[in-house]
Amino acid sequence: MCRPDYFEVTYSINPWMDPTEPVDRSLALLQWETLRATYEEYGHKVDVVPGVPGLPDMVFAANGGLIIGDRAMSAKFTHPERAAEGPAYHRWFAQHGLAGLVDAKEVNEGEGDFLLVGDRMLAGMGFRSSLAAHQEVAQHFSRPVVSLELVDPRFYHLDTVLLPLDDTTIAYFPPAFSPASQAVLTELYPDAIVATDADAEVLGLNGVSDGFNVFLSDKATTLIESLRTRGYNPVGIDMSELLKAGGSVKCCTLEVHE
Repeated sequence: MCRPDYFEVTYSINPWMDPTEPVDRSLALLQWETLRATYEEYGHKVDVVPGVPGLPDMVFAANGGLIIGDRAMSAKFTHPERAAEGPAYHRWFAQHGLAGLVDAKEVNEGEGDFLLVGDRMLAGMGFRSSLAAHQEVAQHFSRPVVSLELVDPRFYHLDTVLLPLDDTTIAYFPPAFSPASQAVLTELYPDAIVATDADAEVLGLNGVSDGFNVFLSDKATTLIESLRTRGYNPVGIDMSELLKAGGSVKCCTLEVHE
């Protein structure tokens, strides 16, 4: 995770961002600290990457890259406003002994668009990460990659509309995907939890699951009930201030996969 010490909304690169709407950085810090403390309360270890002045979106650590075992890949961002985040995360990865570290050559926004479900990587395209990046990730991490097309600009990253729950189960919002990608997900995950419009509109699927505990926006009330019914333990977190930049729980969290 990366503290939102420099968080602000001074530009607009997604439909959530409105530079004319004031941001309360103190509240954003409080919500971020609550999320970190919650992870630790549930037994998870959190490493903190130092923020960089002038990079207000660096708080969204999920976009910084991918880490699986001793292999890692730092991101290459679509928009110039975020371009310096890739090298910043690359330096941190290098300092922490990730031997199989490379920087992405194709446009690749980390766990924003690449989500590991079991041994399979689900990969988004259409707004940020490129299709060529899918092949690059498949080769570097020796994992099969399933390409999924996103079609709604509100949901510009895969992690805004798809939440891996365990090695075989996901929750997702079908209308955010092309018909062909909806068909792929239906075939691969017939037992998936299908989120409502209301859940998607508060980025309820932008969450993190450890296989039982599911950390997500406390505003996604229908999804919370669906998770509870299916035997998961939903843990609601208020991320309203960070939502002003189009991010929630998952965006703030880069998972280290064993």
